[in-house]
Amino acid sequence: MIRVVLADDQRLIRAGFASILAGEDGISVVGEAADGVEALRLTEELRPDVILMDIRMPEMDGLEATTRIARDGKLASVKVVILTTFDLDDYVYKALRAGASGFLVKDTEPVELIHAVRVVARGDGLIAPSVTRRLIAQIASQASRPAPDIHLGELTEREREVLVLVATGLSNDEIAERLVVSPATAKTHVSRIMTKLGARDRAQLVVQAYESGLIAPGWLD
Repeated sequence: MIRVVLADDQRLIRAGFASILAGEDGISVVGEAADGVEALRLTEELRPDVILMDIRMPEMDGLEATTRIARDGKLASVKVVILTTFDLDDYVYKALRAGASGFLVKDTEPVELIHAVRVVARGDGLIAPSVTRRLIAQIASQASRPAPDIHLGELTEREREVLVLVATGLSNDEIAERLVVSPATAKTHVSRIMTKLGARDRAQLVVQAYESGLIAPGWLD
């Protein structure tokens, strides 16, 4: 069962998301929060698998709440999905850098919301089909000037190749097809890269790939 917490200061949005998720097998909404402080408290208390987190909330915003969750080793299994609109792209990048597992636009279709929750719960993708790969690159371009990351030196050439493919938004199956290897082999490569770079999930790998300069904005055009 995928346990979800909804954090948004707009009751109607929480109610809408809760209604969509409630009808799905294997998904349960276990808590709702109207501000960042309550979201953090519920996360610590309930240890959900996924928290859908709005950015603009009173008391404590979603960015700060996400940062605190990501830094708490006891909450390492909790995946944060940022709820956003296209005019908040600056915050989206900061949230991913802080430890969020991905982002989802608020006007997403129900099927995309359900898919996003399932995908991020298993740590298998970067979420939201409605958010294009070009937008991911656009967000990453807002980072400070890339600097070499010493951790990349620990990666093999094949692992660097896999990291680039992860950063362009490919799934394990797509990576396997591109490199002509089995999906299991692709998954093993991704897991090893995450361990070597100390990344929480694939979203963090994307951030590190851009910030290290391994991949540059514009590659996806």
